[in-house]
Amino acid sequence: MQTLRKDIHNSDVPLLCQSCEARHQGICGALTPEQLLEMSKHTRRVNRVAGEELMADAMPIATYANVLRGVVKLTKVLEDGRQQVVGLQFAPDLLGRPFASESRVSAEAASNVELCLIPKARFEAILEENAALEHRVMMQALRELDEARDWMVTLGRKTAAEKVASFLYLIATHIDPAEDAVTSFDLPLSRADIADFLGLTVETVSRQISRLKADGVIEIVNYRHVSVPDLARLRLRCG
Repeated sequence: MQTLRKDIHNSDVPLLCQSCEARHQGICGALTPEQLLEMSKHTRRVNRVAGEELMADAMPIATYANVLRGVVKLTKVLEDGRQQVVGLQFAPDLLGRPFASESRVSAEAASNVELCLIPKARFEAILEENAALEHRVMMQALRELDEARDWMVTLGRKTAAEKVASFLYLIATHIDPAEDAVTSFDLPLSRADIADFLGLTVETVSRQISRLKADGVIEIVNYRHVSVPDLARLRLRCG
């Protein structure tokens, strides 16, 4: 069966999907042109600004979303209002837990994001009849499990300096820079959120970022724009 990967200009593929930067690497890369055409009848693209809630903890799930651009912050909130950042999602991740009746986390746009919304019933129906799509969703779940385990090591064993370097490396390696260009990005989290994510104080986060800048490992412009001249050098600081 011919897949979308073989012919991105296939006339059966919806025009909007042909121009989608996340399609081949994301779940839609597992769909045939016919399945993509069918699903496109039910999907819609939306833009959300930084800070906007995308999904609330314990709320019924009505739609899933392909992250097309930007960064999504996943959090858990305790009964007393304390918040813990438990993960980040980037393009082309699938936002939402298939076959779950309600969300287990809150999701918020950490930066301005573009999403492709997919109704729950339509997506799950296609998932049940498409083994390749099911495989991609499973592989994303396993990758997120591996990343969660790695992050447990970061939180439990690494020094403050290594934690901050690991966070910056995480963001940098999910950015797709232009060929031969320096890796650069805007920090998708505030200093307070970074501190929460790493289990550090805001002052410690700022101090470690300043140290990386002073050592020439990173460059910072306008407080939030970070450039990494040499990813290998940043990786060495991750421990």
